[in-house]
Amino acid sequence: MSRDMWDPELYGRYAGERARPFFELLARVRAENPERVVDLGCGSGELTLELARRWPGAAVHGLDSSPAMIAKAPPGPSFGVGDVRDWRPDAPVDVIFSNAVLQWVPEHRELLARWTGFLREGGWLAFQVPGNFSAPSHARVREVCRSAAWKDALGDLVRDDPVDGPEGYLRLLAGLGCAVDAWETTYVHVLPGEDAVLKWISGTALRPMLDRLGPERSRDFLADCAAALAEDYPREPFGTAFPFRRVFVVAHTE
Repeated sequence: MSRDMWDPELYGRYAGERARPFFELLARVRAENPERVVDLGCGSGELTLELARRWPGAAVHGLDSSPAMIAKAPPGPSFGVGDVRDWRPDAPVDVIFSNAVLQWVPEHRELLARWTGFLREGGWLAFQVPGNFSAPSHARVREVCRSAAWKDALGDLVRDDPVDGPEGYLRLLAGLGCAVDAWETTYVHVLPGEDAVLKWISGTALRPMLDRLGPERSRDFLADCAAALAEDYPREPFGTAFPFRRVFVVAHTE
């Protein structure tokens, strides 16, 4: 994407829910005393800091394509602005970590093969991606984007499922000689407030659409999305239940 579309405040609205998969992925990485750790697609860097806390003797570096996100990064690790597709280390890496980024990269399967080649012998590659592209939160938005009112402006931004299931990534990385731990988890987040699911996806899945439309047209688009989502995600006394499937993969070179 040619310009910065990420709003750190909007993305961080559900920081706790978004952080949980990070920690569950990190718990399955059994690297001991790594020297070089890289967080690709690090966002605003708060979770990169957790990598530095996990491995205090490592040089930890975070990379993200959004200058606005990197501007919010905390002290400690080093950070840089760049596209994960262009990243190449100047020396082998012990741990490559990527949290909820690769769903934005159509060629990420080829990228994963390249990243394994950047690992030191015995190195670790860990990533997770949303696996909820068939859920109503995405299916209804695709319907809105393909509707007569929006297809000319947004039809080309519609994405069907861009990621594999755990089995697909297992086959890919095992075929590259890695030992692979792959699994999926469905969280049921309880979101507060009106139009709760719309607010969640406004910080992620809807960013390309909102970036293109601008503020005035975005209001109309969001109203159409809210109407489309209301039946699938009713607000209840305790909040809005939002099932969210995620796919996790940890690969270890041997």
